Amino acid sequence: MTATEAEVRGSPMTIQQVSRLSGLSEPTLRYYEKIGLIPAVDRDRDSGHRRYHPRVVEMIRSLGCLRSTGMSVQDMRAYLRHLDEGPQGVVPLRDLFQRNADRLEHEIALMEVRLRYLRLKADMWDARERADTDAERQAVDELVDVMDAL
Repeated sequence: MTATEAEVRGSPMTIQQVSRLSGLSEPTLRYYEKIGLIPAVDRDRDSGHRRYHPRVVEMIRSLGCLRSTGMSVQDMRAYLRHLDEGPQGVVPLRDLFQRNADRLEHEIALMEVRLRYLRLKADMWDARERADTDAERQAVDELVDVMDAL
């Protein structure tokens, strides 16, 4: 049975299925269980293998999305805690997501600078290959500015 079939049927899923569905590795799922980020997972009576129920799978899918944004375990804990607070959790959740959006925006800006650096290095070496000293000098001058931003 595939992860999608198990999910549609609402039947418990294996760690491998949950890993594929959530994008979180099996060791990460075990770690999240160990630190209490997700509740203790039921075990199959015969094999002892973990069996994730649909409610837990949905939580794990959400955590997988949050993790893919680079959100910390600490912030994921806060997210889960504030979800349980009802209306009182709205403002802290908004702030949590705004703070993480700001962090990600900053990371993207840094990545854009790094990308610019790599493109300029490629331009510099291309100019050198063509023996175009003016283009090489221009790339080097721009590189100096970009390196200051790194």
